[in-house]
Amino acid sequence: MSTLRVTAEVLTVHEHPNADALELAQVGLYRAVVAKGAYRTGEAALYIPEQSVLPTALVEELGLTGRLAGSGSDRVKAVRLRGELSQGIVCRPAALEDVDLALAAAEGTDFAERLGIVKWVPPIPPTMSGDVEAAPDLLPWVDIENIQRYPGIFEPGEPVVLTEKLHGSACLLTYVADEERVHVTSKGFGSKSLALTEDPRNLYWRAVRGHGVPEAAARLAERLGARRVGVFGEVYGAGVQDLTYGADGRRDTLGYAVFDVSAEIDGEVRWLDAADLLAGELPLVPRLFEGPYDSERVLEIATGRETVSGRGLHLREGVVIRPAVERYSPVTGGRAIAKAVSGAYLTRKGGTEYE
Repeated sequence: MSTLRVTAEVLTVHEHPNADALELAQVGLYRAVVAKGAYRTGEAALYIPEQSVLPTALVEELGLTGRLAGSGSDRVKAVRLRGELSQGIVCRPAALEDVDLALAAAEGTDFAERLGIVKWVPPIPPTMSGDVEAAPDLLPWVDIENIQRYPGIFEPGEPVVLTEKLHGSACLLTYVADEERVHVTSKGFGSKSLALTEDPRNLYWRAVRGHGVPEAAARLAERLGARRVGVFGEVYGAGVQDLTYGADGRRDTLGYAVFDVSAEIDGEVRWLDAADLLAGELPLVPRLFEGPYDSERVLEIATGRETVSGRGLHLREGVVIRPAVERYSPVTGGRAIAKAVSGAYLTRKGGTEYE
């Protein structure tokens, strides 16, 4: 998941092709539907991103009572309005009347706390939960920002690799070589340095045992001379999320695919190419494209049908973008990595979003 920041942004306003009373306000590569004439190109306004949960007073002020997602009708979600995808909310709340929004946009001020806006946390089904224990040796994964919100992460023409983003649940495994110990956790628990106690009923433990991930991590640690190895994979199938890729998570045929690898070597944690290290040993997420970065091409590849099952059973969630050579990004303040999510995925009916 990406981080939550509620910031002022300088807008570019476009015509809505299917509605005389509406326009499209662009933030990064996102577009949000707004009332015609409410904003002009070059003006600044507040942008509230998807997966934000708004306080009741702000929902009422914005005239959105009963129109947002979630059981409390308070969560921002992508929608189609008169045929156009609208992602996030553009507004000027009364609580920020005394704020110079243009200056705030330049400074990158985050207004989430001031406005009482929090990030939506998906529920955790029992099969993905369990008893936990402190695990300070866990190698954590990172939050991935959306390229549409931060288009400057990659330069045009920069060599990149696009892999398919799977709709499952992230499973994080850390192998500690000097203890020959395996830690398994979810992204939510892992962010708190908590590991799941091994339980054959637990989704993540079933997946890593069923696919031999601990043994592969141990072999990799030996090859690299690493003290710790992190193998980050997606568990998927029926019973996990609404997109199943033909696997049945309620039985022993859990789907599993590695999307990233890290290793602590000589005291330094490095991010490594999973395909180079684990091809033929563990299932990998499909690699869809290698070549020069082009934002329009990326968004095009993010749509379409999934390739995991080999049968195109349903829509594709999106793609993850990495540079051909791992590097630092001043935009993210860490790894140069981003995601692009399909509009069809975001607006599908009956979707599940478990962590």
